[in-house]
Amino acid sequence: MNLLTTLIASMLLTAVAIPILSRVALWCNLVDLPNERKVHNRPIPRVGGLAMVLGTCAPLIRWEWGNEFLHAYLAGALVLVLFGLADDLWDISPLWKLCGQSIAATVIIVEGGVRIATLGSLLPAWLTVPAWMLTALTLITIVGVTNAINLADGLDGLAGGISLLCIAEIGFMAWQEGDAIICLIAVALCGAIFGFLRYNTFPASVFMGDTGSQFLGFSAITLALSLTQGVTPLSPVVPLLILGFPVLDTMTVMTGRIARGCSPFAADKTHFHHNLLALGLHHTESVLVIYLIQVSLVVAAYYLRFFSDWLLLGGYLLFSTAVLALFALSRKRNWEPRRTRALTRVKERLRVMRDETPVVIYMFRALCFLYPALLVLTFALSGPPSTPFALSAVVFMLALAAMRFLLPAGFEPLLHAIIYLIVPYGVYLSGQWLDSQAPLAARACNVVFGLVTFLFILVPKVTRRNAAFKSTPMDFLIVFLAAAALLPEAATPDFRLGMVAVKILILYYGCEVLMAELRGEYAVLAGGTVAALAIPVVRWAV
Repeated sequence: MNLLTTLIASMLLTAVAIPILSRVALWCNLVDLPNERKVHNRPIPRVGGLAMVLGTCAPLIRWEWGNEFLHAYLAGALVLVLFGLADDLWDISPLWKLCGQSIAATVIIVEGGVRIATLGSLLPAWLTVPAWMLTALTLITIVGVTNAINLADGLDGLAGGISLLCIAEIGFMAWQEGDAIICLIAVALCGAIFGFLRYNTFPASVFMGDTGSQFLGFSAITLALSLTQGVTPLSPVVPLLILGFPVLDTMTVMTGRIARGCSPFAADKTHFHHNLLALGLHHTESVLVIYLIQVSLVVAAYYLRFFSDWLLLGGYLLFSTAVLALFALSRKRNWEPRRTRALTRVKERLRVMRDETPVVIYMFRALCFLYPALLVLTFALSGPPSTPFALSAVVFMLALAAMRFLLPAGFEPLLHAIIYLIVPYGVYLSGQWLDSQAPLAARACNVVFGLVTFLFILVPKVTRRNAAFKSTPMDFLIVFLAAAALLPEAATPDFRLGMVAVKILILYYGCEVLMAELRGEYAVLAGGTVAALAIPVVRWAV
């Protein structure tokens, strides 16, 4: 339960902290101003990184404060946060940033014991590498990957999505290997990134800044090295595959700058995402293409994690060559993206559905009633509630009633917050009870979740409302991670943790869609929420 609690706590803490910090950012000028290199045209607060740090660290300190590795990790992260915040406020020089990254890397090497101890079969058995050389290599690797994620932060949702895929992969492998602390840190980071992406997908209302990008890069490479350099059957080349795309991007850009006689830290528009935009892809299309590339790498890393080190290295070099060749060829021939006939037909059909108003109305009405019904069903099929939750449910119902009549303007945010708070608890308890007591009902419940998911995805595509929920590349991340959670390896002896995570994501996603579509008409949703809250109260009382 600690993993699930940590995931939800870190996500909610980050999501709640961002609006508060955004207001502070406007007072102290902690904003990203538009210029010729930027794709945004208005000042954007750069506080997403601070919010992610808060969301990540709070649950970790709560659950594992006595862990020595966690102490070293938090100390190194704190150094990066201080230097990153200084850069976001005063735009410090690359040398000072490099100094901060080196100090953080030194802390985690010395205090956390993170170091490259072996290169596996890449070196002959008779060759002994001096310890100081391996330590220096570790320092360069940590600093390099920290910069790689930092430099990848060029489009809305890009660095956050890449980091989410990398860290989720690391956390899953750590869970399989029985490394509890790395798994817990990875879960906390994933929750914080999810909370951040809620505000950072196109068009972004907040940026992570150097504080966030350096924190994520440092975290990803630190966890990856710690996991693969211990007593483990995992190949030491796995981190290269997991983090291979941002590393390739950084090496390519810096090599090009040096070749042109410029500083490797001089800003320009030669990153892979800039090349995709230059080819004519839209902002979200460019991000989605990079997500797909990153997914191919993390999937390869997972299925090849026990294979030969030379096979993994050779595969990565082949991948890098193919990516560089495709970009070079596209620039040479001035390729332009072509929308396939199939995609054109899908878009035409969606346009027709938008014109056929009754179709949209029926789907919307079905969604309005199915979502509250799903909340009620989730709590109806759950086990006995705990006393604290039953009392909390009473407080929630009274708060909703008071807000509805005394302060109507605050009713929607309160309802939104309560749904987010009760969903994990209800899904967790229902998952345990269904799997142990009613497997047939569990399958039926999954079918209902599947139907509602279909409507959640379809309604934003066919709605004609300008203020409706908009699909973004984050939808792809949710679908991919949900599919990964359904792998047989994601099951535990007691219940399928993966399915619990999938249902929570579905209900959260559906809440966003429905809130955007209802436009203030929350009677049915509020009634379903109150009914769902009443179930554990009645069970507890009797």
